[in-house]
Amino acid sequence: MIQPLRQDMVTIGRAMPVLEADDDAAKARGGKNPLFNQPFGLMLTALDDLKKNEIYICAGSSPRYALWGELMSTCAMNQGAAGAVMDGYSRDTRGILELNFPVFSYGRYAQDQRPRGKVLDFRCTIQMNGVTIAPGDIVFGDMDGVCVVPRAIEAEVMRRAWAKAHGEKRVFQAIKGGMKAQAAWDTFGIL
Repeated sequence: MIQPLRQDMVTIGRAMPVLEADDDAAKARGGKNPLFNQPFGLMLTALDDLKKNEIYICAGSSPRYALWGELMSTCAMNQGAAGAVMDGYSRDTRGILELNFPVFSYGRYAQDQRPRGKVLDFRCTIQMNGVTIAPGDIVFGDMDGVCVVPRAIEAEVMRRAWAKAHGEKRVFQAIKGGMKAQAAWDTFGIL
């Protein structure tokens, strides 16, 4: 499960999806794909291409190594990025926490990316836990996890989310005032 490195971390921004792949200890070197002859594939180019308020969101590799660390966080902060979300582990936790850069991952793992993985593409559509993520989708993360809102339906999702949150506040006040659960459901249709 993808969680923030620290419970108070929150991020919201536009997705900059990144496709990572295992390199199996750099055995692919010398092949026909020139990306495999670069130490991190396109990772450095992807980091340098991050825009203000974007979130580096990476998937595609196995969880045998960390996909994110302190130096990457520093580079991302310099670009104005809003956070990083990994379908895998992160490392250099103490340094990332000192930077206060929002990072969401499976947790901490010391094994670094090189020479175990390469970035094959970025600003491309990726899959993460059955969710399709395209460039520019809204990414929101907090202590409960990460949510992705497709750009094509973001206005409708925001409208419905606001209505639901507003309704839940009314229900909360009613229950806090003594209303029973069934009565709250019957009255508001929300619980």
